Amino acid sequence: MTEKTTQEAGVITRANGPIVHATGLTNVQMYEVVEVGPQRLIGEVIRIDGERCVVQVYENTGGLQPGWPIYPTGGPLSLQLGPGLMGQIFDGIQRPLDKIHALKGAYIERGEKVDVFDPEKRWHFTPTVSKGQDVRGGRILGTLPETELVEHRVLLPPGISGKITEVAREGDYAATDAIARVETPGGTVEITMLQKWPVRKPRPYAERLRPDEPLVTGQRIIDTFFPVARGGAAAIPGGFGTGKTMTQHSLAKWCDADIIVYIGCGERGNEMTEVLVEFPKLIDPRSGRSLMERTILVANTSNMPVAAREVSIYTGITLAEYYRDMGYAVAVMADSTSRWAEALRELSARLEEMPVEEGFPAHLPSSLASFYERGGRVTSLCGKESSISIVGSVSPMGGDFSEPVTQHTKRFIRCFWALDTDLANARHYPAINWLTSYSEYAEEVAEWWRTREPEWAEMRREALEIMQKEDKLQQIVKLVGPDVLPDSQRLVLFIAELIKDAFLQQNAFDENDMYCTPEKQMAILRCILWMWRRGGAIIAGGSPLRAIRDLPCVQAILRAKTVIPSEDAEALQKLLATVDSELAQLEGAEK
Repeated sequence: MTEKTTQEAGVITRANGPIVHATGLTNVQMYEVVEVGPQRLIGEVIRIDGERCVVQVYENTGGLQPGWPIYPTGGPLSLQLGPGLMGQIFDGIQRPLDKIHALKGAYIERGEKVDVFDPEKRWHFTPTVSKGQDVRGGRILGTLPETELVEHRVLLPPGISGKITEVAREGDYAATDAIARVETPGGTVEITMLQKWPVRKPRPYAERLRPDEPLVTGQRIIDTFFPVARGGAAAIPGGFGTGKTMTQHSLAKWCDADIIVYIGCGERGNEMTEVLVEFPKLIDPRSGRSLMERTILVANTSNMPVAAREVSIYTGITLAEYYRDMGYAVAVMADSTSRWAEALRELSARLEEMPVEEGFPAHLPSSLASFYERGGRVTSLCGKESSISIVGSVSPMGGDFSEPVTQHTKRFIRCFWALDTDLANARHYPAINWLTSYSEYAEEVAEWWRTREPEWAEMRREALEIMQKEDKLQQIVKLVGPDVLPDSQRLVLFIAELIKDAFLQQNAFDENDMYCTPEKQMAILRCILWMWRRGGAIIAGGSPLRAIRDLPCVQAILRAKTVIPSEDAEALQKLLATVDSELAQLEGAEK
């Protein structure tokens, strides 16, 4: 320890869990990183009062004592960004867990610091600029193959502009090697493949665009009934066991995003272990290669330090912004924002702040906003159209959607997939309730659907109306039974059951049903609605509902999702022809 460091160091005066009070740090700034105690635990300044400051520590503070030193670093909590992030597993402050495991074993030692990037690894860099060019922040300087699925685009860091005085030739370079030099008004700047960015500061973009293209997920109830747009924000609230994590796994695997960032924030260790074990085994359906080649995992389980849980979602969204700036469509899965909000509540209580609803801090809404508003569809600084789509799960206690986290989340998202405990208990997955869920992106993505399926909006509206009618009729059925209803109303119940079983229910383990293309979705729904439209006329003509229910095509519709592959357009067309033919015969028999 040098004399200069000793003079700059402050002193711990009090420790309260992850919150440490210190004095003597006269020149620190808000959100500056400090190193606490002899083990130099990573912390962040969150309150300043003259020479006194409050630090939240991202590691276990057991054993800290007043009088021990605390060292400023001079900068905010920042991520290292560069080639080699794909396929890695980080904790909440970007420590690579797989490397720590290889070096130290299953547990992270306090004060552990491991290089994010391998200093010996070399990347084959191909320049896309030349000497003498004028460049601005965000410009692509060159490319390299990060994985078989992801081309890494080396960006000029935002805020730097000038003329290129030197650029590396095509060849193999370490991430820390200079690949360009830029002459700026403040002097010549050396550019490497690596850059740093503060996690709490959104990365800039050129223009924000309207989210008018759906993020295709392959899940019928989402794509057809409650679509989310590329660059949109959605929430999956649900009680324990309703399938939030399972739904996010399906979205991560099947959605048509280029890059997946999965944030396990405060989840149980066994759930996160399942993600860490299963994701490397998953095969990317688009390429046939490992899904991890285009995935980054941020793991911060419930037994890890609570302060690191608070920062983990900012770590994840900053990683997503970095790849968005290259021109990629990124999907962020945050599981779960409720555990993150609980971390805010605990930290707020230790700071002795005034609590509001259910003990949460008053800044809970603004904190949620600071996360969700970093999504969006944009034109990046490099001129490419790109997006960040955010899907955050919410875990309300007892499945109570009136609690603060769920209610405040609804203010900042436009797509709400409400999971239902009764559906989950009935083994109906995804357990998304079609009556309490909604999507405000439906009108914006309607044009995209219109070019592929002109009847999508009308079919969607008609199907949802049937489900609403069925809900009202079920109240009568519970009182007096279904037999007292006329066949015209029992037809509503029959078609609603057909929609639930043949369309909304989806098996994540069935080869043909785990992913459903928009074309197959529309084909199945068209068969059901065709039976609804023609069935009403048949019943009005005097035929009983039993005659419709007993048609062979009913079983064919129920089996279609598992029997007919998505790419078999001929079989789907044949199914519709069969439905039409059998209904026509029934109409003919009437006459």
